[in-house]
Amino acid sequence: MVSCKDTAIDEPENLIQEDKMVNIIYDLALLEGVKTFNSSNFQSVKSNDFVYKKYKIDSLQFAKSTQFYASDINRYKKMYEEVGKRIEAKKAHLDSLNGKKAKNLITPQKTTQNTPVIE
Repeated sequence: MVSCKDTAIDEPENLIQEDKMVNIIYDLALLEGVKTFNSSNFQSVKSNDFVYKKYKIDSLQFAKSTQFYASDINRYKKMYEEVGKRIEAKKAHLDSLNGKKAKNLITPQKTTQNTPVIE
């Protein structure tokens, strides 16, 4: 029989801390989403390079940390669930801002001359 310890990946020496790793995954998801949605303006953006620089990490550190966290599927799933919650919260916030902007566009506002203005 093989124990869980025998199959787990050893923690890398320069493991990215879990909360920082969640932030990195979140940023990568947003950057890739923007590139997909608006590809013409963002094709030159290298998401990974941007994130490596922002978090002061390198590709090997990221790869080894990803491999380590992915070896514990439950932990990795929770990390991605956290990213999903953050994306949904950001989407709800942006949707609310868009709703307010749209409402302001169609709601007449009074000027000093009592003439309605549509922005």
